[in-house]
Amino acid sequence: MAAEQTIEVHVRTAYVPQRSDPDADRYFFAYRIRITNAGEEPAKLLRRHWIITDGTGHVEEVEGEGVVGETPLLMPGESFEYTSACPLPTPVGTMHGSFKFLAASGSIFDAPIAPFTLAQPNMIH
Repeated sequence: MAAEQTIEVHVRTAYVPQRSDPDADRYFFAYRIRITNAGEEPAKLLRRHWIITDGTGHVEEVEGEGVVGETPLLMPGESFEYTSACPLPTPVGTMHGSFKFLAASGSIFDAPIAPFTLAQPNMIH
């Protein structure tokens, strides 16, 4: 099995009205990520890379070490969950990217994060 196929990433999103101000073009979204090691060897999350696109098509990239200050080591079958957030100047946007992992065997590989939508309720039909 290819290394890229050993990590599963699931995303849930939520609009946070209490931290948003539509009159000032500020929309705040929370997202919950679950990362599961579906492979046969331990893997340590090293870095994240996000590509964030707002409703006007403006793209921002965010890269850095770990996630929420952590670089978890996932044993086979283990999952790690975290919550983070993304402010946008539009009521709709998308995110996608990848996590960089170090396998116990020493290989470094990327786990893709499929595109997902951030949307204020009732904005997409």
